[in-house]
Formats: sequence, structure tokens, C-alpha cells
Amino acid sequence: MTPRHLSLDVFRGAAVALMILVNNPGSWNHLYPPLAHAPWHGCTATDLVFPFFLFAVGNALALVMPGLLAGPASAFWIRLVRRTALVFLIGLLVNAVSLWRWDAQGGLTLRGVEHLRILGVLQRIALCWGAAALIVWWARGRSSVVAGVTVALLLLYWVLLLGLAEGTDPYSLEGFFGTHWDRAVLGVKHLYQGEGVPFEPEGLASTLPAVAQVLLGVLVGQAMARGGSSVELVARLFMAATALLALAYLWQLAMPLNKKIWTSSYVVLTTGLALLTLASLMLLLDVQGRRGAWVRFFEVFGTNALFIFVLSGLVPRLLGLLRFGGVGADGVASTTSPLGWLYRKLFEGLGGDPRLGSFAFAVANLLLYWLVARELHRRRIFLRV
Repeated sequence: MTPRHLSLDVFRGAAVALMILVNNPGSWNHLYPPLAHAPWHGCTATDLVFPFFLFAVGNALALVMPGLLAGPASAFWIRLVRRTALVFLIGLLVNAVSLWRWDAQGGLTLRGVEHLRILGVLQRIALCWGAAALIVWWARGRSSVVAGVTVALLLLYWVLLLGLAEGTDPYSLEGFFGTHWDRAVLGVKHLYQGEGVPFEPEGLASTLPAVAQVLLGVLVGQAMARGGSSVELVARLFMAATALLALAYLWQLAMPLNKKIWTSSYVVLTTGLALLTLASLMLLLDVQGRRGAWVRFFEVFGTNALFIFVLSGLVPRLLGLLRFGGVGADGVASTTSPLGWLYRKLFEGLGGDPRLGSFAFAVANLLLYWLVARELHRRRIFLRV
């Protein structure tokens, strides 16, 4: 990454840092409102994090595609299949850890693979990257064609939402056609169970507009590659962000903002905000050349973004398999994991507000992973997939 694109590393690093922060609270029952996802319709600060990262995935894809287009087709297909499959399999591995569960009697049990959640955040990243790379390769990198496909995907998804809806509300959990597709194709036991009913927030159908989100990132990355870091380019990006935000406001009047089914209006809104953020970073870092400790903080996350994110998801799950304690007089296990013990001993009672302790625990986790990212950056170790 050249210095003129430092903004991309910082933007990607900030997205990863926020993903770690919101995914590792001390308690899911004690969250400040901006750190919680919208219950269904709506968009909180936390709902911006994942689409921001997908947008950054598109930015990075735009920078590597010229080399892949210039090389033999076989090299592209090998890279496409290898990277998509590897990231998807890593996501499955992270999910597989959750097959181990502690029961009420304090025993560690292993559920069968029929309970393995197939999709998830990493799997969505893999599928979106693979599909976007294939589209850009087919378009031979032409921005006009990529833009046309992007618009087509967003409009097609809207048509499918309305045309294949179950019942009268196409934007409800049971009315959303993707809910029934996922249950039929993947099976109810292989879906996320946190909504009270089997429902996959990273499902097959909603991957379609998520691919469009990556393609929007590709278009911006291509513009940056062509225009460098000029004031004129920054101005154009600000104008594009304004146009997207205006479109999102109008579109949400007909199609609600919803992360869990990844509505097209949500894609346009979050892309507009991502572009606004990236353009601001370009102005500060690439055009004006400003630097500060905050830049370094996010930059080290950005240079090993995927590895650090995987680590932050895998470590808590593995530590959750370690329990100590015993069984109480009522026969119910009173064990705790190392992270649970740490939270209760050091963070839970901070300031009298349980949300403060939960947030402080999340910040402590973030700082720990930053130390890992900083050490990798210091040693010039950049782990790529």
C-alpha cells in the first residue's frame, strides 16, 4: 500500500476495530444503544460496521484486479477459488467451536454436525469477495459495466423481496422470502438461532445486495487508482456520498432500512456513509498529509484486517470451552470461563452502571488485539489469504 492510499488502510482498520469492539462486550444484556444492533428495521452505529468492511473489501479488490486481469486466466481462477474457499472454511471452523457446549450439570458435550451453522460473517465475506471478483473479471475491469451490474443487483433484490414475499409484509422476518429459502436449502438446524426462530442474518438471498456493496467499493477503489489523491477526486467522492445519502433517504420511504435482510436502501445508506468517511480520511491523510497517534492505531489493524478479525472471533470461543468452578447444592453448575471470570472480577461493577463495565471489557479486548496487530506490523508480517 502506497502512502497516498494510507486512508484505505486506516478505513479498513477502523472497520475491523469497531467489529471487534461491538462483538466482545462484557455482557450482551448491558449495551449502550449505539453499540447494539437495531432489533429489526432501523440502523444504529453498530449496523454500519459490517457494510463498511464489505465496502473496504471492494476497495482492496479494485487494487489487485488489474494484476489479475493482466495475467493468465488460470491464475485468476486459482486465486478466486482458493481465497473464497479458504475464508469460507475458516468461518466454518470458527462456527464449529460452538458445537461444544457446557450442559447444566457442568459437563462438556459435543453436538453433531447437523447443528453446525453453515453461514456467518466470514462466509459472507468469502462469497461476496468471490462473486464481486468474478463480476469484475467478466467486465474486464470496466467501471461502467460494474456500475450497471451493481444497480441491477440492487433493483433485482427489491423485485424479489416484493414478488416472492410470504404474506403481506415482505420486510418482516417470516415475510422475507430469504427466510424460507435458507430453511429449505440449508436446513433449520444449520441457521442462526439467536432470533428466537431459525433465521440466518447472513443468508443466501441477502448475499445478493451484499455483493453489490462490495462492487460499490470496487468502483470507489478504481476511482482512487485513476485519480490518485487529488482535491478534485475528494470533492467528487463527497458529492457521490451526498447523492447516495439522498437516494437512501428517498428509497427507505418504500423499502425500510434493515441490516438483517440487507435491504437495498440499507446498502445505499451505508455505502454513502462509508464513502463520506473514506473521503474525509483521504482529505486528512492523503491530501493534507496529517498524521497522529489515532492514524497509527487504526493502520496496524488495517494491514492484517482479516487475521485479527478471525482471531477475535476464535479466541473467545476457545476460552469459553475452559471452565472452572463446581456444581452447587441445587445440582446446577456454577462454573465460569476465564473471560467471564475476568469480566466479573475487574469490569462488572465499574461506575455503578453495568453498561460501563461491559463497554470497558470490550475496550480492553480491543486493546489486546491491537497489541497483537501492532507486533505483526512492527515485524512486517502481513498475513494474507
